[in-house]
Amino acid sequence: MQKKAIILFSGGLDSTTCLAIAQSQGYACYALSFAYGQKHHVEIERAKQIAHSFGVVTHQVFVLPLEQIRGSSLTDGDMVVPDYQDGSAIPNTYVPARNTIFLSFALAWGEVLGAHDIFMGANYLDYSGYPDCRPDYLHAFETMANLATKASVEGQQFKIHAPLLKMHKAEIIREGLRLGIDYSHTVSCYRADRMGRACGKCDSCTYRKKGFEEAKVPDPTIYYGV
Repeated sequence: MQKKAIILFSGGLDSTTCLAIAQSQGYACYALSFAYGQKHHVEIERAKQIAHSFGVVTHQVFVLPLEQIRGSSLTDGDMVVPDYQDGSAIPNTYVPARNTIFLSFALAWGEVLGAHDIFMGANYLDYSGYPDCRPDYLHAFETMANLATKASVEGQQFKIHAPLLKMHKAEIIREGLRLGIDYSHTVSCYRADRMGRACGKCDSCTYRKKGFEEAKVPDPTIYYGV
């Protein structure tokens, strides 16, 4: 019987690569996206299109009111998404507890579906310093999942897969291209416009542009800001 997997899926470069990897490993994939009040809401439309093109079993879009919590430039109308700044400080694009919230929904849905493998595109080499993308965090969440669910108590252990965790963006892109991904449909930009065009200047755009440059392949992204 084919194993099931939940894929946390934003429609961006990393999550699309995760979806392709999970499919290549033989999983029946269930994509899970979140409309959480993000300003770059176009990513949800792209996620729907990409998930359909991959032929996932089901694509769920959950609506979460994280803009009511505020505290992030991605959701808070009073905060501005900044241009990329090289430094060690966690940027204001960090959304409070976002991955914990997303993974909790994936865990609950996975328990109902009998999908005990959860894939996410966390990366701690090329990322903006988010604490919920670190190996220790992912290990801790997996431990919690296997203490807190009926499925785990009855012998079905959950596994959090982060196949991109130790890959640079160029390596991720090369792997995705090997798996046949068309990255022109993905949206990574935190300031993407309604047509999905990218600013070219935010953290996410900067890492994405650098990845294509270092992979030595053409960047298919359409930019409005450069």
